[in-house]
Amino acid sequence: MSNIQQQDKQYIANTYARYEVCFTHGAGALLYDEAGKEYIDLGAGIAVNTFGAADAQWKAAVSAQLDRLQHISNLYYTEPQVQLAKLLCERSGMKRVFFGNSGAEANECAIKAARKYADDKYQGARQTIVTLNHSFHGRTLTTLSATGQAQFHQHFHPFTPGFVHAEPGDLAELQTLFDRGNVAALMIELIQGEGGLNVLTQDYVQAAAKLAAERDILLIVDEVQTGNGRTGKLYCFEHYGLQPDIVSTAKGLAGGLPFGATLLGEKVQDTLSAGTHGSTFGGNPIAAAGAYNILSRLDDALLDEVTEKGAFIERTLMGKPGIQSVCGMGLMRGIETEKPAAEIVKACLAKGLVVLTAKNKVRLLPPLNIPMDLLEKGLAVLAEACA
Repeated sequence: MSNIQQQDKQYIANTYARYEVCFTHGAGALLYDEAGKEYIDLGAGIAVNTFGAADAQWKAAVSAQLDRLQHISNLYYTEPQVQLAKLLCERSGMKRVFFGNSGAEANECAIKAARKYADDKYQGARQTIVTLNHSFHGRTLTTLSATGQAQFHQHFHPFTPGFVHAEPGDLAELQTLFDRGNVAALMIELIQGEGGLNVLTQDYVQAAAKLAAERDILLIVDEVQTGNGRTGKLYCFEHYGLQPDIVSTAKGLAGGLPFGATLLGEKVQDTLSAGTHGSTFGGNPIAAAGAYNILSRLDDALLDEVTEKGAFIERTLMGKPGIQSVCGMGLMRGIETEKPAAEIVKACLAKGLVVLTAKNKVRLLPPLNIPMDLLEKGLAVLAEACA
C-alpha cells in the first residue's frame, strides 16, 4: 500500500470502496499510476472526462478564464455563463438554464421547479413526483428519496416525502398514479445508468409522455449521465422524439470540472423567480468556460463517431465467450457477463484497462474521442477477462 493510500484511509471519510491504484496523470484515453503503468480508460471518470484526460483545447479554454476571473457572485453578470446558456438553449430546444455544481443539484433544481410550477397553478393540490424503480437521481436526501432503489432508502430517515416509484414499462400503473390528481411531474432516466444500464423502450416513453402531457404533468428527463453526446445524440431525449419540460445534466458537461445544469422548457421558463433558488458556485466562470468548450465541440461529426464506436463495441463483444449480452446506446454500454462484473473489473485493472460496473453488468463509458486503436485494444483485454 502506497503512502497516498495509507493517508487516504486515515484522513478521508471511508465512503468509497477504492481500487488499489492511485492515478497521477493522463493523456486522452490513457491514464498512468504512481509506478508509471499505463491504462486504457473506458470509464472517463464515470462519463465525466468527455475528451479524456488533459485535453489540450479544454485546458486552453479553462486556463484563459483563470487569467481573467475565477469566481464572482451570481449577483452579477458574467460572459461565460451567458455564452454557455445561449448555446445550451439553442441546441436543446429549451428556454432557460439554471447552473449548479453537480447532477444531484441539477435534479434538486428540477424537482423544485416542478413543484413550484404545480403550486403556482394548482395551489398545493399537486406535489407528488413519480419516478421509476431502478432509477438513480443523486445522493442528497431529496434526490435519494426520488431514487427508485430500496437499498438507498435506509440509515438517513426521515426521507423527503412526495415521491412515488413506478415500474418501468407498466403504463397501467402510471395511468393509475396520474389519475389520482396529485402528481406534479414524471421524472425519468431514458437509460438507467446506475440502475444497471436499463434502456427504456420507445413505446413506453412516448406513451408515458403523452399521458403526462394530457394531464399537465411535467416531464423531467434526467440526463446527468446520458447527456452531452454520450449516447450519440447531444441529449438522449432526441432518440425518443421528446421535448421535455425540464432536463437535468452534469457529468460530461464541463469535461472534468464540477458543473450541473437544469434546462427549463417553455412551461416552466418563468417559474423560478428571484430568490426562489440559488447557488454560490453554480455557473462558476472557469467551469462555464470549460463547459462551453466541450459543448461547442460536440458537433454532428463527433456524435456520428460516438454512434459508430458504440456499434463497434456491440459487434466486437457480442457472442464472445463469457459475454451474454450488450446493451445501451453510443458510448454508454452495459455488458452482461457470466463471471461477476466486479471480478472482471479487477482483472481488467490488473491488465491495464479501466472499466466500471452497473449492478450486475460491466459498464463502458470511454472518452467520446477515444481513438479506434485504443478502443479495439481495450475491448480485446475485456473479452479476455470475460472468457
